[in-house]
Amino acid sequence: MKAPIEYDHFYHIYNRGNNYENIFQNNEDYNYFLELYDIYINTIADTYAWCLLKNHFHILLRIRSEEEIGYMNAAYAHSDELDKKWKTFFPDMPGGDFQKKPKPSEQFQHLFGTYTKYFNKKYGRAGSLFTKNFHRIRIDDKRYLTNLIVYIHNNPVKHGFTGHAMDYPWSSYLTVTSTKNTKLKREDVLDYFNDLENFRYMHQTGGQDDDEQLQGLVVE
Repeated sequence: MKAPIEYDHFYHIYNRGNNYENIFQNNEDYNYFLELYDIYINTIADTYAWCLLKNHFHILLRIRSEEEIGYMNAAYAHSDELDKKWKTFFPDMPGGDFQKKPKPSEQFQHLFGTYTKYFNKKYGRAGSLFTKNFHRIRIDDKRYLTNLIVYIHNNPVKHGFTGHAMDYPWSSYLTVTSTKNTKLKREDVLDYFNDLENFRYMHQTGGQDDDEQLQGLVVE
């Protein structure tokens, strides 16, 4: 049994399709997963890096404290757009007096379960899409965290999808290097690398060193 996800800690979350099956078939699938991620996870966590590939994904995030997360109504009532998204997936949800404190593990289960229903209906399949009990590694070391950001962004390079992280559209690399508004913790990420120039350099060279902890991340 996997360790529970605790409040106010960094985690590397990753998983793959059952039997190495593809979990994303086209751009619509990638976009829909990210939309669900915004609904279920951005309300309970701060995201630092992510990458979606055909049959697996990697995400680096920090689960907020219980006080930061608050109750469910505080998560959805602050904008009409997000309220509509919540109503789409929670049609029986009452109004602003709805009081429920979301649990991190359950939010991930909602994300994967809702996406699986969408994927199965779209492609005429049945059964689980993701491997059971998604992987989670708690991170308490800054050097490992920095190397992990590089590892996540360079995953498409590792698998031969592209020659450089900047050429792959389904990761947070381009978000970090842009100036567009984002929910990604861009400034914090750049602080880990001191500046944007070093961020780019570290991705070109592969990180600070060959971190042994990263060698076991074979989820393809």
